[in-house]
Amino acid sequence: MGGAKAHYDGIVAFSQTDFTEDLKQITVPVLVLHSEDDQIVPYADAGPLSAKLLQNGTLKTYKDFPHGMITTHAPTINADLLAFIEG
Repeated sequence: MGGAKAHYDGIVAFSQTDFTEDLKQITVPVLVLHSEDDQIVPYADAGPLSAKLLQNGTLKTYKDFPHGMITTHAPTINADLLAFIEG
């Protein structure tokens, strides 16, 4: 929920900002969660590339989850987050 201008500005920001150098500088363990079926952020252009740029990145891929998977599939996402934190 939000205004059209805010949504538009958010899309412009994440689609036109290059975070390559920022990701390369992160040294703590990072769990990258992404769905192959994300209709907002294409999987091939985000998840695997982000995890690869991180010094200590782990990619967890989901097959048919939507972009809002943290809400629609909360039990699965929460369990994976907890396992990562405890690992």
